[in-house]
Amino acid sequence: MDFAGEHVISVDQFDVVKVERLFAVADGMLPYARRQRVTRVLEGAICGILFFEPSTRSRLSFGAAFHRLGGQIVETTGFAFSSMAKGESIYDTSRVVSGYVDAMVVRHPEAGAVGEFAAATRVPVINGGDGPGEHPTQALVDFYTLCRELGKRPGSLGGATVAVVGDLKYGRTAHSLTKLLALEHQIRFVCIAPPELQLPEPLVAALRERGHRVEQTEELADGLRNADVVYATRIQQERLPAGLTLDGVQDRFAIDAALYDRVCRPGTVLMHPLPRDSRNNPSELSNDLNRHPALAIFRQTDYGIPVRMALFALVLGVADQVDATARDASWYRPERFGVDDTKPMLP
Repeated sequence: MDFAGEHVISVDQFDVVKVERLFAVADGMLPYARRQRVTRVLEGAICGILFFEPSTRSRLSFGAAFHRLGGQIVETTGFAFSSMAKGESIYDTSRVVSGYVDAMVVRHPEAGAVGEFAAATRVPVINGGDGPGEHPTQALVDFYTLCRELGKRPGSLGGATVAVVGDLKYGRTAHSLTKLLALEHQIRFVCIAPPELQLPEPLVAALRERGHRVEQTEELADGLRNADVVYATRIQQERLPAGLTLDGVQDRFAIDAALYDRVCRPGTVLMHPLPRDSRNNPSELSNDLNRHPALAIFRQTDYGIPVRMALFALVLGVADQVDATARDASWYRPERFGVDDTKPMLP
């Protein structure tokens, strides 16, 4: 499956075969992401990272992934530090930057804007999130994590129950993940949210049309029962329409260890795209779950490196050349990154 030269704008571009190819390449990237091996396959290549919205994980993981392949990055963050503050169009910005770099990663607050960047260039453009639209690479990371946590491969998750909790209307990660999981057969989606934050109706209709079961509820405890995976999300305060107040919603949909032990089946996987909103206690997934073996959120972020390395290697056509420049890493690396981690990194 040849990805070379492709833009990655939407999960709609992926079928099970392409996902399987990506995940197979990501599996091969694990020794490099674990710091066991070093490759220079993209030595001399430059990636432009243009983020016009705040980000920690996505921006740094894209940069780290490109560096781990031996490439370099140039970046700009925010409108104030780009020529868009002077009125430059997306077309002009994309065309100019594509003359400097071999690939671009773009995050923008408006749905569809990253597609405009891609339309202006033949340099591969990867969508790092476009407002309330999509976050395809996060969905691929989430899907990869879900498969590894359940011991499955793409196409073999039929019959699984996935509970999606929180802001399902404005949370682009929930949109992209449910669309990607729709490639499977007969998934049971349990959408747990207040009515004003439920999954958009066109997406619900599309899931049902493909033969999936979609249930919607405001009852957190009932929705969590019998789930194989729980995907929690924060309230997207920055995207809410003016005048919409959701005081107390975070409290109603917060999951802690006591609730997990009371209603979840043993082994139910807990996921979250992060950040957890810790400004109000409790957050979506309470800190008392940090040592819980079911909490996969940090394994999830760790998997962002091999998956994004795989994407870069595929769109730049070097996936089959990675090992040719490889050598063992010589520096110290811990078995576990965090003091609360219950499993070695990247199992």
